[in-house]
Amino acid sequence: MSREVQLAAVPDGLPGPEHFVLAEVPLPTPDDGQVLVRNRFFHVFAALRTLIGGGVKDAPVPPLRPGDTLVGPAIGQVVSAPGESGLRAGDLVSHWLGWREYALVPVGQVAPLGDALPDPVAHLSQGGFAYAALTRDAEVRPGDTVFVSGAAGGVGSLAGQIARLLGAGRVIGSTGSPQKADRLVRELGYDATVIRGAAPIEEQLAKAAPDGIDVYVDNVGGDQLRAAVTAARPGARFVLIGALSGQMSPHGTGGAAPVELDTYQLILKRISIRAFQGFDEQARSQWLERFGGWSRTGDITFPYVRVSGIDHAPRALREMIEGRHFGTVIVEP
Repeated sequence: MSREVQLAAVPDGLPGPEHFVLAEVPLPTPDDGQVLVRNRFFHVFAALRTLIGGGVKDAPVPPLRPGDTLVGPAIGQVVSAPGESGLRAGDLVSHWLGWREYALVPVGQVAPLGDALPDPVAHLSQGGFAYAALTRDAEVRPGDTVFVSGAAGGVGSLAGQIARLLGAGRVIGSTGSPQKADRLVRELGYDATVIRGAAPIEEQLAKAAPDGIDVYVDNVGGDQLRAAVTAARPGARFVLIGALSGQMSPHGTGGAAPVELDTYQLILKRISIRAFQGFDEQARSQWLERFGGWSRTGDITFPYVRVSGIDHAPRALREMIEGRHFGTVIVEP
């Protein structure tokens, strides 16, 4: 038998452990072209709230319905694989079918890990998104002042470090508590922070970046995006990665994050706003090479929280939504 976390009911508001069930199912039997994987780790990510709430039109991942098993990035060991696949029992691979102890994955959706990173768990880092956003979408330059919203999350906890390694002159991050703000400065090299709820974001950002910002990595949206427009220097480059202001809201389904921006400021300051352009194989290869090198020299760290036991995964999701964790949240089934 294998255990997996299934959606029991669509929540009215934020999901909690009561909206999930830990089901026992027969161990899957692979057909031709399928790989049986025993999951060792899987990633608890914010977009699950949107999938659970009904999804967003045209999103690449379909919404979850009651009875569906949750999904997400995972790392596991091959139990069996077709001979022509080149995979052997015991190989570590990544795939998208987390939230279960055993996964049956099409060969084409399994990626061998190799030895690019010293710690296999680091393959669940979202730092690749931050790297692509900073190097390709926002094109960070030496001396830039970079503002990262949601800096204590999976993307933000790597984005500040990456910006610094790429030559940024000043790095500012937003977060939800003084404790997290202290860790951003003390452990991850942020120069200053703004704390959600401590004072208006615009006022805090003006103090943290009195000369303005050149680059904004947006994981949140909402009033933080509006504050970034106010703080932007002429020619600032914004890249939109996430929308936590909508995904973590207790209202709605997590599928919308509306914000009102001053168009005059966008025009007069010549601010460019670009959506994150995705994480293709070229970006992934370049990121793994840089991440592996920086990790081995100690120039970058991967902050994460490890939760033991698949039965604790629903609680870990709720705690992540509530902002209790720092960095990436990973479950070890």
